[in-house]
Amino acid sequence: MIKGIWHTSFTVKNIEETIKFYRDILGLDLVHTQVQNNEYTRKLVGYDDAHLNVAMFTISGLSASPSGHVLEFVEYVNPPGEYIPVGTAHTRSAHVAFVVSDIHALVERLREVNVTFKSEVVSIKEGINKGGFTIYFLDPDGITLEFVQPPENREVS
Repeated sequence: MIKGIWHTSFTVKNIEETIKFYRDILGLDLVHTQVQNNEYTRKLVGYDDAHLNVAMFTISGLSASPSGHVLEFVEYVNPPGEYIPVGTAHTRSAHVAFVVSDIHALVERLREVNVTFKSEVVSIKEGINKGGFTIYFLDPDGITLEFVQPPENREVS
């Protein structure tokens, strides 16, 4: 029986660049970093020569997952990673949506540090989130991220 989510993970090309983006630009809390160059990791990921650099993040004030982090990023030192086309229409693409309280101010601040957005802030006109706002943007690896400002009747604390 599934009881919860341990974390969500993405593979990145440069763990230090990823840490700077998620910690310094988005303001997530870096929980832990580690090098995984061991037999357990090689068995887990299915590469005989696996050597990974890993960073784990949480969001301040968020109820902790059982692991203590919600996002994990993995840099494959060995074997080197392969490029996958960027875009949400590609099979196996994924994204993370962050709940925000002032999407317009946050987007303005991130535009000042040259974060790439896929559009302007979109007003949600239909469905359960009608009255809210949303926008897609990219991290340094082209991973799609989303901000969602829920409508007042769905406010998340």
